Amino acid sequence: MNLAFVESPVQLLNVLEWAHTRPGARLDGVPAQPTGPAPAARMPVADLTVVVLSPTDPMSRGQLRRMAELARDEGFTVRWQEARGGTKAPLKTLRELAPMLHRAERIVIGDPFSRYVQLLLTMVGSRDLTVVDDGTATMEFVAQLARGEKLVRWHRRGRRGPRELVLAPVTFLARRRLKPSRSRQVEVFTSMPVEPPPGITVTANRFAWTRSRFGPPKITRGADLVGTSLVETGVVDPDQYVEAVAALARTHGATRYFAHRRESTDKLHRLAVETGLEIVRPDLPLELIARRGPIGRTVLSFPSTVVHTLPLALVGTGIKVAVCDIAPEWLRDTASPRAQGFLAGVTGTARDVQRLPAPA
Repeated sequence: MNLAFVESPVQLLNVLEWAHTRPGARLDGVPAQPTGPAPAARMPVADLTVVVLSPTDPMSRGQLRRMAELARDEGFTVRWQEARGGTKAPLKTLRELAPMLHRAERIVIGDPFSRYVQLLLTMVGSRDLTVVDDGTATMEFVAQLARGEKLVRWHRRGRRGPRELVLAPVTFLARRRLKPSRSRQVEVFTSMPVEPPPGITVTANRFAWTRSRFGPPKITRGADLVGTSLVETGVVDPDQYVEAVAALARTHGATRYFAHRRESTDKLHRLAVETGLEIVRPDLPLELIARRGPIGRTVLSFPSTVVHTLPLALVGTGIKVAVCDIAPEWLRDTASPRAQGFLAGVTGTARDVQRLPAPA
């Protein structure tokens, strides 16, 4: 049995993309054709169970419920786990999932930085592992694993509080589980440019499932702008962000702003008032929304996951994806010292996108 743990809509989307590449995957009732040699020890796709470790914020929960419906439509088993419903929820969740973990032959995870996932990894023993994309964080995860560093999200400053000290043994053991061994294969399924350490298999995510199930999209004449949570994570100054969004909208004639699921209501209200943009709260990950349409002929974004994923999801449609750099003066004092370099790397490694300078 393949057992997947997801905590976000994008993770669940990429689990479906991963499952679509496995032997026996079907495309509109027709068996999928292999595109190359299959990695060893792949499990039948029908043996996939997805466990949703539900977050608390409403927008993420809503998108996850929609993605869970799509996964069930594909024939997979989905278990919704209220993993954060009170102080006793984590222990109850771990106890309930233990039998499934012991039966699983391959574990699929979306966020190796997650403390919840790290706790689960301490229980998996020598099971094979697959890490699917949770956005650009995959780039940092693979780089840290290759350098033998501690797993720290790129936007964190690395301070170790009491909670981090208590969980340090868990993180240490999780890092060991994420390394291949004689008894454990590790695969990274990604659309990001990564250079893995020796022994880790990289499988390219080309969004074949998304393109087979959605579209071709209806294309509008104007431009659409994609939001980010860089303000909410303490990286970018909110005033600078609003000014940049307004400038991009004026320059490129954007009329809609697709909100990131983590953007605050107050910030979105301010954007609507000060820029005149229509704020859209998607009910599915943007790759599916864009593929379904209607979507602008140009999609504008700041450095984020979509500058890597949208060109793949929209290949052959004629839609242009453009990315705007983050100017150093936009960064807040609370931003990690690594922030500027990481964001520049996200932009610089994106393929098939137009580069835009930061608005003056």
